[in-house]
Amino acid sequence: SKIHLAVDSHGNPVQFLIEDGTTHDVKVAPKLVNNIDLHETEILCADKGYDSESLREQIEKTGTQSNIPKKSNTLSNNDHVDWYFYKIRHLIENAFARLKQFRGIATRYDKLKQSYENSVALACIFIWLPL
Repeated sequence: SKIHLAVDSHGNPVQFLIEDGTTHDVKVAPKLVNNIDLHETEILCADKGYDSESLREQIEKTGTQSNIPKKSNTLSNNDHVDWYFYKIRHLIENAFARLKQFRGIATRYDKLKQSYENSVALACIFIWLPL
């Protein structure tokens, strides 16, 4: 299984989805973007795994600018990417590191998907608690 996570500008989890590990990121991304309110968001950053024109169009329909670099096997260049904002994407990696500090999430003791989702939700609540 794989956790798809969206964080705010402070690195706090906002939304997550859990899908099987064999599903590509691009197929899950539209569902994740639909669950997030992007009307107050100016820029959405994602890694190369989410490189898709249809996803960029979906993001830009909400009035948000997408900052997703193209994969290395595409013919177009990455002139559209603001690399300063892309470096801020480390907040997502930090959020995953905080989630993986919970032993049950890192090793996935839960057999059922629903139980694992509940564990991840509880871990996200613990991350939000110190605020």
